[in-house]
Amino acid sequence: MAILAGMADTRPRDLWFTRCPVPTATGIAADQGWLAAEFAADGITVRSLQDAGAGPDRGEHFRHRLPTLVREGGNVPALWARSTGAPTRLVGLTWFEERQVVLARPGAGVRGPHDLKGRRLAVPRRSIEIDFWRAMALRGFDGALRHAGLTLADADLVELDGDALPGQWEAELAALRDGRVDAVYTKGSVAVETAARYGAEVAIDLDALPDRRRRVNNGTPRPITVDQRLLDDHPDLVVRFLAVLLGAADWARDRPGDLARILRAETGAGAKGVARAYGDGFHRELHAGLGADRLALLAEQEEFLHRHGFHDAPVDVSAWADPAPLTAARDLVPRLAFVAQEHP
Repeated sequence: MAILAGMADTRPRDLWFTRCPVPTATGIAADQGWLAAEFAADGITVRSLQDAGAGPDRGEHFRHRLPTLVREGGNVPALWARSTGAPTRLVGLTWFEERQVVLARPGAGVRGPHDLKGRRLAVPRRSIEIDFWRAMALRGFDGALRHAGLTLADADLVELDGDALPGQWEAELAALRDGRVDAVYTKGSVAVETAARYGAEVAIDLDALPDRRRRVNNGTPRPITVDQRLLDDHPDLVVRFLAVLLGAADWARDRPGDLARILRAETGAGAKGVARAYGDGFHRELHAGLGADRLALLAEQEEFLHRHGFHDAPVDVSAWADPAPLTAARDLVPRLAFVAQEHP
């Protein structure tokens, strides 16, 4: 499938989007068919990178070097791609609490962040271009330890082969069950179900920590990025795409049941996993913004990732961000067809 075809002097034939298997406005808009409908009159086909097959193009979810790609996903790959020279711009950030926890064996005596001192913490390594799994574990433990006035140096970081077992969190939770580690970081709805199978219990609820900086991780905040070439050549397409995402977030705000159904399909988790991972009010948290607070939190994440070797060249988050498309998109939302049908 030739994704790069279609970038011409006039309108591109295709717009591509990609998102992580987590709650996103992009996933909602795709489920409802609103992205396809918005650009149909232009003769532009909107395609999901997840439907592109198993070829090399799927790797663009991480590399982001496709000129007509819009990505809503984790910040570890997004920052890495920018650091390695991908010509992307940051056009939005979301903040969605998705059950970040530290798990332990029942009766192990890990009941709070201070109990992580001297403990063996699972740090997986996976054979992928940018190991966001390892980054998530390190950042999750870092947040918990810092809440107790500690650092990663106060714990025993145990390297694990994250590819040893198929599936999310399986290798880490098997190591916990077998007594090779004392604590495991997990997040999201699949982790809820996997932890239950292994008999692990929540030792630290990172979402309950009062300082939001302790919850900064791959998905908090979550970037929306576009290629600079698309923004330069067709800024109206970027604005309209973002407007659809904002409209999708508005729609979800009044429909927790519908959103839960979409999340089951997006995440691959069952009803119990989704219900336990996303708490009260989760359906009202999907709107993108580029306020100073979210940019500052992303800058803290960038510094952490750079310090721990996840990317070599530092990324200036403020210079990377372009707020103009999102500002213009907000004005366009009331004129979207599906929004007008909801509010005639």
